Amino acid sequence: MASDMRTYLEEHFSLTGQVALVTGASGGIGRALAAALAAAGARVCLHGRSRERLRQTEALIAEGGGDTVSLTAELSEVESCRELVALTHEALGGLDILVNTAGMNRRIPIESVTQDDFDVVIASNLRSAFFVSQAAYPIMKAAGGGRIVHVGSVTSTYGLGAVAAYGMSKSALAHLTRTMAVEWAADGIQVNCLAPGFILTPLTEEPIWGDASRSSWLLARIPAKLPGRPEDLVTALLLLVAPGASYLTGQTLFVDGGFTAGGWWRDSDG
Repeated sequence: MASDMRTYLEEHFSLTGQVALVTGASGGIGRALAAALAAAGARVCLHGRSRERLRQTEALIAEGGGDTVSLTAELSEVESCRELVALTHEALGGLDILVNTAGMNRRIPIESVTQDDFDVVIASNLRSAFFVSQAAYPIMKAAGGGRIVHVGSVTSTYGLGAVAAYGMSKSALAHLTRTMAVEWAADGIQVNCLAPGFILTPLTEEPIWGDASRSSWLLARIPAKLPGRPEDLVTALLLLVAPGASYLTGQTLFVDGGFTAGGWWRDSDG
């Protein structure tokens, strides 16, 4: 029985021979997700804006014997999204898994948001995911299927002050997930959304976890009572892209320490 289960897991959860593209792989979350895909056997194309930070991701994956290529690109224009997918296909010979992690935030009250603030956040978080996925579609369709994972956020359902444009972009990603899942199901393409909670990364350490007021507010509302780590997202991602998860599509999976589940009546309860 044990050997049968081991065979089952190897067949249904191994990514050996598959090609993955991870946008935003130079960041804390993207780096952890890319490393997990490589450890599971995939050859991974790493995308980022910073060559130096991409090298850090490359080094992490190389330590585990993983196979990667890296591409730097700004995904602010549709053509750059298409070029990224084309270069991935050319470099690695296919595209089975796409993880749209690239994104950014500007924490500004609504009344102070400029058109540039709005456009930059929407372009980075939403438009890039839309058009990179669109470019990946014909490749995955021709191969008989694939997996697309958008990286969303708890702000897709929780209205948090000073991040209106960011929350809008992540809400739209959740809707895009459902629509892509419906339109592309017949082509064997599964689309899901991985929605992290408040994760401790170099980009959030100072503005969120380094701010006593914000961190105490969060910890009072997260049932797990601690910040998330990029590594906490790994198992959820591997489930969403696993060959054995062939009936899982159109879903948003929150990994947030229970934040979106709810809380006590008073902060002091529990």
